[in-house]
Amino acid sequence: MGRTLVEREDTPRGARLGAPPDLTIGVVGPHDLVERVMLMGHNSAPVPCRLVAAAYRDEQEAADKVLRLGPSVDACLFASPVPFELARRAGVLTMPATHVQLGGAALIAALGRAALDERIDPRRVSTDVLNRADVEEAYADLGLPSNEVHCRDEPGATGTISAYHERLMRQGVTTGAITCIPAVADRLSAAGLPVIRVRPTAGAVRTALNTAALLGAHHRLEESQLTVIIIEVPTLREPVRRAAPRYWREELRLSLHRLLVQEANRMNAAVWPIDDHSYLVTATRGSIHAATDGFRVLPFAGRIRDELGLAVEVGVGMGRTTHDAESHARAALARSQAGKQAQGFAVDREGRALVPPPRMPPQVAGPAKPKGVEVLSRLAAKLEGGDTVVDAENAGRMLGVTPRTARRLLRTLVDEGLAWPLPPNRTPQPGRPRQLYRLIVEKLGTH
Repeated sequence: MGRTLVEREDTPRGARLGAPPDLTIGVVGPHDLVERVMLMGHNSAPVPCRLVAAAYRDEQEAADKVLRLGPSVDACLFASPVPFELARRAGVLTMPATHVQLGGAALIAALGRAALDERIDPRRVSTDVLNRADVEEAYADLGLPSNEVHCRDEPGATGTISAYHERLMRQGVTTGAITCIPAVADRLSAAGLPVIRVRPTAGAVRTALNTAALLGAHHRLEESQLTVIIIEVPTLREPVRRAAPRYWREELRLSLHRLLVQEANRMNAAVWPIDDHSYLVTATRGSIHAATDGFRVLPFAGRIRDELGLAVEVGVGMGRTTHDAESHARAALARSQAGKQAQGFAVDREGRALVPPPRMPPQVAGPAKPKGVEVLSRLAAKLEGGDTVVDAENAGRMLGVTPRTARRLLRTLVDEGLAWPLPPNRTPQPGRPRQLYRLIVEKLGTH
């Protein structure tokens, strides 16, 4: 059996003693069931793991408890199907999750307790949470008819489900309630109505712990899966023009490499230049998933565009080996370059697109090519002293537009090969560094 460390959801990480176990499982449910799972977990988990308690007073708090656990857990174990379903519907389950089963032996045990209550006829009761098939299977195992048993498996507020049981008993349709919800059992009992609460068996708790541990271990392996990113820069891929000095391209390449290293360090990744216009980044699936909003946003693209004025082409691939991951990354890059946006820019280790289509960084809809030449001509006519280097503020004054509009026009000139973005001018002043552009006025003679 695995060793288990028990904690509360608010235990500070600095207060944890000893070497941390491999897995962390969050246990969500009412106080008594969470306590039972935590106590049994000491001898039931199949691998070393840490159990973090997230108990609530009402099922409606389940989603909030999952959010408080956040990314610190590898899997969630819910003490019953109710909080699991509420959290799933709220869309907060970003990790694997399972719940303790309340059908089968747990339901049969509840029916056995109901038979000992003189007020309750087990053949005429109402149930909640459990679906009709589970109820009929338990009654068939006991050799009892279930045609007069009323089932409600839809989740709902405590008052709604309590009213459902109470209405059937007041009408004489049923003799008691079999409920999986502690708050419903308390409310019906306070009203003096016969009620039996379904409690999970020890076997069901052990099975659920095993399942949660296996899900968490698989999730951990998936998160650590090798991931390769191929980044290509179309501007650097184009042949060097005679009118464009080579050192500008070298400065741009160095600035891009420095930016990629800074971003990669935040993700615990590594960067290598492949050639003059492309780079290779290696990381884990978990770090890339977090940096790309679940593979929906191109990695690095936003900052490269904002600071260097460059558009990039990206392919992300995963695999069992470095060779496989790089092959999948190049395949994803080829799809991106071919404009097949619906297939995504990231593929898993089987070569399948992860998220089609991705959310791309905002693209500026620039003017048509003749308009770009017109903008360059207007700027060239206003240049003084032969200086062809401008920024958005100066260009805006020359064109009679706002700096924001001028910045868009300059980026359009870059995309059309009519201007070169220069490395950012680093200054001691706070804020974004001023981006300079070198206008390729020599292009005007070819249009």
